[in-house]
Amino acid sequence: MKSGVIRRSGWVERSYLFPLVMLFLLTGCTHENASDLVDKLICIDPGHGGTALTDSYRVGLSGEREEWINLRVATILSARLKEAGAKVLLTRSTDSAVSLADRAKLAVDRKADVFISIHHNAAADTSVNFPIIYFHGNASENHASLRLGLALARRLRKNLYQSDGPVSVVSDHVIFPVSGAAVLRNSYGIPAIIGEASFFTNPAEEQRLRQPAYNKREAQAYFLAVQDFFKQPAMEIMPVYSEVKLLPFRVLQEADRMNPIARHWRKDFLQAEQLAATDDPDSLEKAIQLYRRSIRSFPDSWLARRAWLAQADILQKSGEGAKADSARQRAKEFYPATENRSASRR
Repeated sequence: MKSGVIRRSGWVERSYLFPLVMLFLLTGCTHENASDLVDKLICIDPGHGGTALTDSYRVGLSGEREEWINLRVATILSARLKEAGAKVLLTRSTDSAVSLADRAKLAVDRKADVFISIHHNAAADTSVNFPIIYFHGNASENHASLRLGLALARRLRKNLYQSDGPVSVVSDHVIFPVSGAAVLRNSYGIPAIIGEASFFTNPAEEQRLRQPAYNKREAQAYFLAVQDFFKQPAMEIMPVYSEVKLLPFRVLQEADRMNPIARHWRKDFLQAEQLAATDDPDSLEKAIQLYRRSIRSFPDSWLARRAWLAQADILQKSGEGAKADSARQRAKEFYPATENRSASRR
């Protein structure tokens, strides 16, 4: 362990516990409530809230609001965790406004073992629907949060999607380039993620998100992910930017990502791919511009990582090795787990 470690997640393994654990297992006294979740303090943050009269952005085409969905899923998850022996903190239990600072402060002040902020996503392209999970800072520093994010990605794929659908587990700096997301930044040191299970701007998904049974399936994915996380050995969270400091790459923010240009994120990427296959300098420069516009329009898509790596290849061929290395490092630190396979639903 490095001397700069902020905190280790979860429990600490001790060799003298091993005989007791083996005795417990051999006697057959295992059940779900005697699990790795017993006495773990889980802070659940249902994102947003209390903005129906002032916010026209976080609402689906038929009127379902994100903050309502977030609270339903969080309430089910809270009950499920308590049944398994965990202790739960909810940052809100009603459709009310709570400051970002207060949400993170609750987790920090109470020394939560895990912080999970539950959200649902929006995009200009209404065909889009896949999970995105954010951790704070760099993947090489925030090992524990990355592991939690990967666990949630696996469980969301299985519970809500075909297992080979697209998924992104990315740094919050891809959408908030300067400082990351406030709830993750201010709770840094605790294993923490923002989960965006699906897109309420997808008309079919919005209707599914209205259904209590579907909310329960999502909450179960979170529950199993937390359980998976605590079944594994503890991991370090290093001081933020202690290993890597990358310059901000400005992207479209929230409502701006709903504009007509943003709808062409995939088209821009595919056109850039065609241009990148040539040896013409003008075409290669145009390819870089299109890759970057695709990233700006949808910075947390599964194609964004490929766009950074493709730019790196072009820059390397053009003799700009330092810029190529920076693009590759950004892909490694900010996009450690992005995949695109068939996105059919169960």
